[in-house]
Amino acid sequence: MAGFMNNSLTVFSGTLNAVFQAAEQFGVARRDLLLAADLDEAMLRQVDQRFPLSALFDAYSFAEKASNNADLGLTIGRISFLTGLNLQLYMCNICHDVRDYLNLMPSLLKLKGDIGELRTRKQGQSIIVEWMPLSTYSRKHRHLSDEILAATALVFDSICILPIPIQEAHFSYPRPADTRRLQATFGNYLRFDQPVSALYFDRKILNYPLVEQDYGSDSSDSHRFQNLFDAEGSRDNFLGTLRRSITQYLPEGEVSLDTVAADLNVSRRTLQRRLSDKGTQFSQVLQDVRSYLAVRYLSDKRLAMAEIAFLLGYSDQATFSNAFKSWYGMSPSEYRLKPNL
Repeated sequence: MAGFMNNSLTVFSGTLNAVFQAAEQFGVARRDLLLAADLDEAMLRQVDQRFPLSALFDAYSFAEKASNNADLGLTIGRISFLTGLNLQLYMCNICHDVRDYLNLMPSLLKLKGDIGELRTRKQGQSIIVEWMPLSTYSRKHRHLSDEILAATALVFDSICILPIPIQEAHFSYPRPADTRRLQATFGNYLRFDQPVSALYFDRKILNYPLVEQDYGSDSSDSHRFQNLFDAEGSRDNFLGTLRRSITQYLPEGEVSLDTVAADLNVSRRTLQRRLSDKGTQFSQVLQDVRSYLAVRYLSDKRLAMAEIAFLLGYSDQATFSNAFKSWYGMSPSEYRLKPNL
């Protein structure tokens, strides 16, 4: 398989572990799957370990044949959705509506590795979410397309109070002999042999508000995500609003002064002047937000380090760890071991 793709492309262990969970559910022996994909069990247990993308496709191919289940990718998509629920809770607090969430969706797939991206575009009265894999191999094979589209459909149906039905589902691979599972997942309007695998939604969903998460009312819990920065915001509305804007854009990657200025509907120069009047600058506020959020996120043991790095806008876990050490004199893992956290 390695000869069919760029050997520099890699995936995280969690991406492979989802395949193992699904395969075992359908009777595939774990040791056989490890052998087929040339994987080491101990390395798979390391959350931040990366593996060649070819290993993912080898695992997918063997698991499908051994389980005699061509719809395996749909089950893996469900697993990916369920294992990412904790992160989705935070995303619902960061984003206000579906439009905000769509802006962050391309960045979310970085948590799986070098697999591709989701692109959103408008066409008439529809919003189209397209799956753009990095490997040409996956364009004509079901595995990864089914996983990504199934997980995306489940996310869309869970983040809003109002249901978000799928108008159409397009697939880049040929029509399978049995489409019942695909219909159960995506509805009856399925098209195959399409240029791109994609989901179509009604354009009106852009303004649907996301579900507000209730983290409880225990005021003694200083690590609740609810009302983040409210204390500072009540004393200085400008800085509080600025921090919330930065928090929202962090998962997209590096947050620029221009991006935040546009979000606040002020010019770059006006934002710089107002920060100067407060005796600070954008880079300092950005660092303050990241260091503050890092402690908040680390207090939630359900969030993986890679997820925290993503929420803070870091390209990888190592970069986040180095930044955290510069702020607090210890690694994020060491900080998490502190008592009473």
